[in-house]
Amino acid sequence: MQRTEDPKILLEGLLAEGLARVAPGTSGVDVQLERPRNPEHGDFSCNAAMQLARVLKRKPREIAQQLLESVQADIAASGAFEPLEIAGAGFINARLSPVARAAVVHRVLAEGAEFGRARTARRARVQVEFVSANPTGPLHVGHGRGAAYGASLAAVLEFAGAEVTREFYVNDAGRQMDILALSVWLRYLQARGTVVPFPEDGYRGDYVRDIAAQLTDAHVARFAREVGDARAFPVPQPGDDPDAALDAQIAAAKALLGGDWDALHHFAREAMLEDQREDLAAFRVGFDNWFSEASLYASGAVEQTVQRLAERDHLYEKDGALWFRSTQFGDEKDRVVRRENGQFTYFASDIAYHADKFARGFERVIDVWGADHHGYIPRVRGALEALGLDANRLTVALVQFAVLYRGGEKVAMGKRSGDFVTLRELREEVGNDAARFFYILRRADQHLDFDLDLAKSESQDNPVYYVQYAHARLCSVFLQWGGDAARLVDVELAPLVSARELALMRALAEFPEVVQSAAQELAPHSIAFYARELAAHFHSYYNAERILVDDEDLCTARLALCAAVRQVLANALSLLGVNAPEEM
Repeated sequence: MQRTEDPKILLEGLLAEGLARVAPGTSGVDVQLERPRNPEHGDFSCNAAMQLARVLKRKPREIAQQLLESVQADIAASGAFEPLEIAGAGFINARLSPVARAAVVHRVLAEGAEFGRARTARRARVQVEFVSANPTGPLHVGHGRGAAYGASLAAVLEFAGAEVTREFYVNDAGRQMDILALSVWLRYLQARGTVVPFPEDGYRGDYVRDIAAQLTDAHVARFAREVGDARAFPVPQPGDDPDAALDAQIAAAKALLGGDWDALHHFAREAMLEDQREDLAAFRVGFDNWFSEASLYASGAVEQTVQRLAERDHLYEKDGALWFRSTQFGDEKDRVVRRENGQFTYFASDIAYHADKFARGFERVIDVWGADHHGYIPRVRGALEALGLDANRLTVALVQFAVLYRGGEKVAMGKRSGDFVTLRELREEVGNDAARFFYILRRADQHLDFDLDLAKSESQDNPVYYVQYAHARLCSVFLQWGGDAARLVDVELAPLVSARELALMRALAEFPEVVQSAAQELAPHSIAFYARELAAHFHSYYNAERILVDDEDLCTARLALCAAVRQVLANALSLLGVNAPEEM
């Protein structure tokens, strides 16, 4: 067996060839290898004989025995496995030979940072859209979980062989952006000494005052207006409908500012987007494309998409509005795409956006949404079907909200009032590494309680500290040794025979499989689980065995194993956007 050959792939190939000989022409039965939970049952297990039993109407153990006899010569010639065994009702179990088991160490050292990366002849084009927060305020801790998940998912998909485009959808059209622009303008006027009522539902955070100060610095008095006349700028009265009062103030601001309203709107948008870009970049989250919702209106894409739906007879008029027949596609009720006032809904622009994604040629589109958007999925998929597109190319990954705890007490959250914890504040308190790791520790669709005190602790109970400490410990071993790690690539590994060494090598060999599984299941949390388990194996080994022993052959073999563990830990942490420190 070649040192760089994956024994799992080798065994799958040999068993598939044997299957073709034992049951020629049989379809619907694939050779699928699994790793038994109990290592005593071997390194791989195959249930092909049990699947064939239903087709051939024979006992699974008889088929398994015939399959073993068919492949035993090839298995022996490969040198990669001990003789195969039959277990239970007809499972075929395989154990790696000592040489093959140790070969993973050489593979890791030879491939380095590329170990675990899939080598595919063709890379599928995949788009991952995530975060996509309204540019109406700073990113908060809820956005942070979506950012960590989306970034890690994209990295895993890329490592597993896909060509990934990371996209942020900028929701810069519609009423919420108008509210932000109004809020900034009113704070700007107040800073100039103008007494002006601030709407109950305006954005009240300090960040609005910061943007207003930037507006003053950049444009001084350009946006100053006289607002003392209530006829020009209405003052909300007790009992007024808050939404109607807010819309009246927006309309008045547009009238007073005239052409300067668009400049104000653009300034507020760019200020918030720049803040979000900087925050995400500092969080090690990057995007290939920032796609503007407003551009869909400017290009006519929204109107054209709605027209396509009408031409395909999926729309109808009711009460002056235009409705999409989404109940025909599994939604609980039909949805408005154009209001009675002639304005398109957010849903209409979302349909146009997804049609644009498909038009760009992505073979798979993955949207990362908050769990509260669960009910939105059927209508979007339905709209794609209505347009004649393959809705199966769209996958929606839901991310539950993250709740912060400090000192055992829940940290309050809000938005327009400004009473919320920003992602920036979280990063400053616990650090990027802890934030990224903690966010990804649970399945994205599961509730997450984020313990700030634990994230900052230097203890084995803190998972990110535990994993990073393993990497730092490994680095300290090599610092103490003082030799050239490059010469360990081809050392003899036969001395590695202890149970803990075998467990470490088994864990190393699982990494490529973990990456593939994480990509298929859109589950980057499994990389975090793996890193913690590998760290646990190493800590146990480090505490039980001396690495820098006097026996040179044993010492270099153990150093090679340690070098491989260090590399794989670094590879796993890299996929999660977490540093692999050399000292702690």
